[in-house]
Amino acid sequence: MSTMAISEQSSAAVIARFLRQRGVKRVYALCGGHIMPIWMRLDAEGIQIVDVRDERAAVYMAHAEAQLNGGFGVALVTAGPGVTNAMTGIANAHVARVPVLVLSGLPPQAQENRGALQDVVHIDFVRPITRYARTVRQPELVLQELDEAVARAVGQGGEPGPVYLDFPVDTLRGEVPQAIQMPEHFAPKPMPKQAPDAGAVQAAVELLWSAKRPLVISGRGAQGAGPALCELLSRLQAAYLDTGESRGLVPEDHPSVVAAMRGSVMGQADLVITVGRRLDFQLAYGSPAVFGDAKFLRIADCAAELRDNRRGSVEVMATPALALDAILKAAGDRVPATDVEWTRALRAKHCERAEKLVQSMRNAPAGSDGLMHPNRLVSALRDALPEDAVVVADGGDFLSFARVGLPATTYLDPGSLGCIGVGTPFGVAASLACPDRTVVVATGDGAFGFNAMELDTAARHKAPVLVVVANNGSWAIEVRDQQETHGKVVGTRLQFADHAAMARAFGMHAERVEKAEDLPAAIQRALANRPALLDVLVTPDAASSDAKSGLAWVPDLQPLAAWNDAERRWRDGKAAE
Repeated sequence: MSTMAISEQSSAAVIARFLRQRGVKRVYALCGGHIMPIWMRLDAEGIQIVDVRDERAAVYMAHAEAQLNGGFGVALVTAGPGVTNAMTGIANAHVARVPVLVLSGLPPQAQENRGALQDVVHIDFVRPITRYARTVRQPELVLQELDEAVARAVGQGGEPGPVYLDFPVDTLRGEVPQAIQMPEHFAPKPMPKQAPDAGAVQAAVELLWSAKRPLVISGRGAQGAGPALCELLSRLQAAYLDTGESRGLVPEDHPSVVAAMRGSVMGQADLVITVGRRLDFQLAYGSPAVFGDAKFLRIADCAAELRDNRRGSVEVMATPALALDAILKAAGDRVPATDVEWTRALRAKHCERAEKLVQSMRNAPAGSDGLMHPNRLVSALRDALPEDAVVVADGGDFLSFARVGLPATTYLDPGSLGCIGVGTPFGVAASLACPDRTVVVATGDGAFGFNAMELDTAARHKAPVLVVVANNGSWAIEVRDQQETHGKVVGTRLQFADHAAMARAFGMHAERVEKAEDLPAAIQRALANRPALLDVLVTPDAASSDAKSGLAWVPDLQPLAAWNDAERRWRDGKAAE
């Protein structure tokens, strides 16, 4: 029997107390000897350990928890391959700018760099994809490093994102002197708010109230600014787009929402206002080839969302909610110059297209193979889910159907890293973090395969999630690209595996659905018996919008074929055709 006692004054105990006092209720983890001191002290502090089957899933789950509940999520992974497995999750949080604290261990210091089990320098791997990465070797430094790491994660003084700390196991067993355990390190810290510069506010007002066709686009940084954003849209009667990062912030019934007119409005606006949103590939990098002569107003509290790709005619570096409130106050009763007929026409066309989509989804024809169209599945889910459902969409091809067809007040997806496979882990964490809400994962079969073993995690922890797999037996976007571009399909077909049988093996309620008319009853049974999985056979013949866009063949200048052609013409000095 081991004599390695873990005292209440040990570094591991201090770490656990710190997390509890910072409001952490659960930690997503996969066990290992190098982290066992932390593991056992977390349990002693009453913090739930959600033990997973792969470390990247632990980070994905911490990511979802942070995104849904605010604050930061915590993942605990063991040394060596535990850390390397976790790196995809860390990279995804890095690109998505989501605060995740990743903790790990190391061999005892006397064995460092001698070929010990799992002895690698983790921080060299993770430093480029974290906001802060440190190895803590002295128990006396544990608290201040935790405090600093969490501050960096939530964006106090910089861009939010993942942070990483690891500890030699003898450090974890070592005691932290009582005098060092000062209350200020344990105490939760309120997130500081940054007020806008008065001159920038006035300049923003001039731009906004002079624009005839203003388009507002919100992103991850706009979270918390919903009421002010809605008021700005109403006052200006501006058009509004969200690309998924802040979906639900503005209600679908708001007269500014014109999502179905995305391509048109991006080319017609004379002023584009980004609120906490990067101008990444989903927004054509802000290129004049797509946005024409529009001016830009950038509002954000971190540089990555303020001046990437296109500088604004005005840039407001401030907490978005405070910036919008200040702009509204400074504008007073001023009448905007917005062409309200433009906005109304866009809204009318959006509503027409949205209703047409709903009807077309319900009546989408089966494929030549007799299997249902993916839109029949999306339509059935749309009819069954409550308005406040948390929707997690995952996949390549199926994501594009779900993204357009499934409304959601809370929405998660693979993000701009295109990190497919997040669906089931996100869904497990979401259902634990929001147990009073319906959580559904709508995923393609390819994406599902990355983390399918997390069904075991869902079953063991009774996470009330519904996983719906659109099973088309292929990597459909790539199959279509290979057929059309290369005339041959190579290594992109899957089998129509029985995912329901796998889920039942873990003790979950699961059904395989082959006919569209059987979907409504199957969905209701699954919702009543969560955790549950539905394996729904859909045709690979259906072409998604992403498959048609050229996304798969990766154009040179822009992500989509049409944008790529426009970019080339613009760079060559030719007028748009």
